[in-house]
Amino acid sequence: MPRVLLIEDDPSVREGVELGLRRRGHDVRSTATGEAGLAALSEFRPDLLLLDLMLPGMNGVQVCRRVRENSQLPIIMLTARGDDFDVIVGLEAGADDYIIKPARTEVIEARILAVLRRIDDSGQGRPATEVHGELTIDRAGLTVTKSGQRLALAPSELRLLLHLSAAPEQVFSRQQLLEHVWEHSYHADARLVDACVRRLRGKIEDGAGSPRYIQTLRGFGYRFGPL
Repeated sequence: MPRVLLIEDDPSVREGVELGLRRRGHDVRSTATGEAGLAALSEFRPDLLLLDLMLPGMNGVQVCRRVRENSQLPIIMLTARGDDFDVIVGLEAGADDYIIKPARTEVIEARILAVLRRIDDSGQGRPATEVHGELTIDRAGLTVTKSGQRLALAPSELRLLLHLSAAPEQVFSRQQLLEHVWEHSYHADARLVDACVRRLRGKIEDGAGSPRYIQTLRGFGYRFGPL
């Protein structure tokens, strides 16, 4: 079962989530501050980080940015209802998903497993390695390079790129991408998709103002197609 590091300052939430996940077989370590959580990363070596946005001292967005400086560890944010601005900032900082508190243990576990689930080969029958302009996508090795330089992509960014590039020129709505990339079968928040597209463009495009690889069709969604 996945090893989960939980950073949450509310004792009741922290204890409830930790106990619930442990009962389901997960190895869980928890801390109450961002500083303590960052210190625990190298020692505990988790498979995923559950990160509260509203932390004392170093907040969740700052923690997320610090983690993303040298790690592509999957990150799920925990947020209270109404924290819309913080959700957007957290997603832009590199979080892969978010959960609104309070949430049942089964919901949290389902999101954890969805984020960690190995990327299914949506491009079955396609070459293991594809070249699109300056981008080389290795589906077998799950790596992406641009002009020979390997790109550090967060799990959600890699899943999104693999899904879009498996069907060049096909337009995917935000809801379709939520279902296939994030495995959210309900009408979820499209900000997950938009934030991930912006982060991915920042890594694979030469300029965000004139994207070559991921194109927006207003009112419809996104498609992959090198210009």
